Amino acid sequence: MTGSPVRVATRGSALARWQADHVASALRAADPALDVDLVVVETSGDRRLDVPIWEMGGKGVFVKEVQAAVLDGRADLAVHSAKDLPAVTPDGLAVAAVPPRADPRDALVGQRLADLPPGALVATGSVRRRAQLAWLRPDLTFVGLRGNIDTRLGRVPEGGAIVMAAAALERLGHLDRAAELLDPSVMLPQVGQGALAVECRSEDARTRELLAGLDDTCSRVELEAERGFLAELGGDCDLPAAAHARVGAPGGPLAMSGLLASLDGHVLLRRDAMLERVEADGDAGAVGRALARRLLDDDGGASLFDR
Repeated sequence: MTGSPVRVATRGSALARWQADHVASALRAADPALDVDLVVVETSGDRRLDVPIWEMGGKGVFVKEVQAAVLDGRADLAVHSAKDLPAVTPDGLAVAAVPPRADPRDALVGQRLADLPPGALVATGSVRRRAQLAWLRPDLTFVGLRGNIDTRLGRVPEGGAIVMAAAALERLGHLDRAAELLDPSVMLPQVGQGALAVECRSEDARTRELLAGLDDTCSRVELEAERGFLAELGGDCDLPAAAHARVGAPGGPLAMSGLLASLDGHVLLRRDAMLERVEADGDAGAVGRALARRLLDDDGGASLFDR
């Protein structure tokens, strides 16, 4: 599989570069003669740090320009935080690999949830995190938070906390800063949190073959289930939504939890689903879609879109 260099498109943040380097290292480990180069792409999400993500269009603000680099031939593949991906893959691209997933949990930096004093300030740029924390602790106050990992770590409110992905802290060597890792039973993660998604052009047989060895079956099934959930909500749902799928072994049972909430956290709907055995392509996505429909139809979640 040696030949021309494999070009990897990535954002320029320290976390994005770590993730791209992680995939590049795995490719080189499989073929030591392979030449892998990074192609750094600036995204609209990186340029506009003064605007909340949901006001910029939510999912996609960190990936569209990176995907474009692959589609127009400037790069052969792109490495994304799976949580940044819209629910539908653009025409011409394919998620060719989902490497083994890291910790999907959220982390509090500053204080543990139970130790936050009444009225404590919590900084987060995520409506999902804000809604769930407001449901758990209606007394808390919130402020937005944007920027790279180091910038956010420098903005922990006195006596309060910031909320970050545990995987991001771990990948950059800051997991020791976490005061608490929130179990999914307490804080349901974002769709795809902790997972990487590697995209390439659908018709690029050489790159797809290279990436096949990086794909982890359980991680892919979990991601497919969670993206199916998001797709059924409307793809780029701007309401607080969360989903977490768990697969213990290839072909084994799939357990899943899904959540939909109002922006203020006054209404929070949560349901679980189970599939005894994932046997065919599409099974996982179908579980996610069915779970979303139950939240929307049976639990009245559709009314949240009218608020």
